Amino acid sequence: MKEQLYKEKDRLIEEIKAIQTESGSWHLCFENSLLTDAFTIILYKTLKVQDGAFIEALAERIASKQLSNGAWKLYPDEDDGNVSLTINAYYALLTSGTTSKEDPLMKKASSYIKDNGGLMRANTITKLMLAVTGNLPWSSLPSIPIELILVPKAFPLSFYDLVGYARVHLAPILILMNSQFQLNTKDTPDLSDLLLYDSRFYEDLRNQTRFLKSWMKDSLVYLSDFQEKANDKEVNKAKDYMFERIEPNGLLYGYFLSSFYMVFALLALDYKKQDSLIRKALVGMKTLICYLTPHSIHIQNSPSTIWDTALLSSALQVAGVDFAEEPIQRANSYLLSRQHFRYGDWSFHNSHTPPGKWGFSDVNTMEPDVDDTTAALRSLKKLADEQHNYRSEWNRGLKWVLSMQNDDGGWPAFEKNTNKRILTLLPIDGADVASVDLSTPDLTGRTLQFLGDYAKIPRDHPQIKNGVNWLLDHQRTDGSWNGRWGICYIYGTWAAVTGLEASGLSDTHLSLKLAKEWLERIQNEDGGWGESCRSDQEEMYIPLKASTPSQTAWALEALIAISPQPTRVIDRGMIALLNSLKRKNWTHFYPTGAALPGQFYIYYHSYNYSWPLKTIARYCNIDIASLK
Repeated sequence: MKEQLYKEKDRLIEEIKAIQTESGSWHLCFENSLLTDAFTIILYKTLKVQDGAFIEALAERIASKQLSNGAWKLYPDEDDGNVSLTINAYYALLTSGTTSKEDPLMKKASSYIKDNGGLMRANTITKLMLAVTGNLPWSSLPSIPIELILVPKAFPLSFYDLVGYARVHLAPILILMNSQFQLNTKDTPDLSDLLLYDSRFYEDLRNQTRFLKSWMKDSLVYLSDFQEKANDKEVNKAKDYMFERIEPNGLLYGYFLSSFYMVFALLALDYKKQDSLIRKALVGMKTLICYLTPHSIHIQNSPSTIWDTALLSSALQVAGVDFAEEPIQRANSYLLSRQHFRYGDWSFHNSHTPPGKWGFSDVNTMEPDVDDTTAALRSLKKLADEQHNYRSEWNRGLKWVLSMQNDDGGWPAFEKNTNKRILTLLPIDGADVASVDLSTPDLTGRTLQFLGDYAKIPRDHPQIKNGVNWLLDHQRTDGSWNGRWGICYIYGTWAAVTGLEASGLSDTHLSLKLAKEWLERIQNEDGGWGESCRSDQEEMYIPLKASTPSQTAWALEALIAISPQPTRVIDRGMIALLNSLKRKNWTHFYPTGAALPGQFYIYYHSYNYSWPLKTIARYCNIDIASLK
């Protein structure tokens, strides 16, 4: 196996080098839900944008993913389909004009939607789309008062207590809800046959409305002291909030979905379809195209270029590629060109720290995050050590990461101390994770691993100790941790274990022993590891009953970190990892990235390169006496 491992390591290194772009970046696909493809068709056709080949290419991919029962799935092992995704895909295909309701598979899709409760059972994202395009009454959605946006940050509960990526979606939605804007055309499909009435739904809606009124009672009383009857002030505030966050490519925060709602919000504000803001947003959406094959396209919610570049450059260096080699130099030059030096929403709760961080995508100039910053700093570490003129940029990034630690000792992704639990009760699907930015095991573990192994922060430093204590306090009784941005317990456990090990915990520590036992216990018969996206929804570990390359690599790296020498479990795992990289079946493409439970999962095209290479390299660096 030793020879096979070195051969595979070399193959991965050469393949990664070969797909690097001229800019020095790796521009691989962030393949998310079909939702973005469907919404693009619906937006373009509603605005009567003439781009037939583009629409047909998106429609062709959507149609190719339909199941024999008429439904669409978010991930391969989802039961029989996903009603919200099926509504999105069905609506988009009808809107595209490439099919009709009389098509046998469209009839099956319609039946599937009806059998699963109709349009009323869609998630909030889908209902909002249906409302703005005239296929669902606004009364079907709980209304969030636009007055929320005027509540000052100093108030006990305000718009600014939401995390930035939630605020940037909510701002245009508040405008749309306030005006109850709807736009359709003679070509907009009529979905009224799917609008089934359900008394339980309306009772839920009434309860949600009562909750919102109660939740905002103090805020609304506060506002009534100075507010005029007209709501121009709130609308202008929401509009200004959007305008201040439009990226150079025309997209709101660089995200497709927030930009989708922004376009409709602009129309609700009487902007014309030909306005430069709308035209630029539509052009910006095309920059999100990734080519899955020469003839198959997909609209990413946001490109993962910074993340992929940092991960792949760092993995190459772990595998022995010198930082002075051209691919690493080009990657680091690219990363340095994308370092943020402006204050953004992150500074609302962290105003005394100078900027010097990184975001997720190459078009992101104002929304950095902790994970991308530590990933970039890993790649840049040797450069900063050897060429001291780069040390100041590296130190700025390090200081920013340290400053982002939450008061509870853990690390968030985007904003510090946006953790008011009442916001998780908002009547919006996924509000429990999307409205706030809590400390998570994956962010805390990965940050501790960076601080220990790369920044060489002393293990008795108060911030390290607080981070370690947070992780120890949040370990589950079975020995695992739940990850937020990956699937899911394997991801969280890997991050926590490697972070605790880098922070000085001995492999004999009870917490690490429990984690090791859990990882060994869930190993598949083939020696690998795999976890279902259902874990993210059910909030409990659910095995995939098959092995994926990235999840196998995560589990192995965690075990290698706390094993003085290879074990039988690790050896079997390495064989399974090699085998999984040879297969190109559904397990190779399984989404192991997470964003919004039950709605948004990601297959990162970089993950089958970066994580396996890093794990193979780490294995090759430990005692190989047991190899045969």
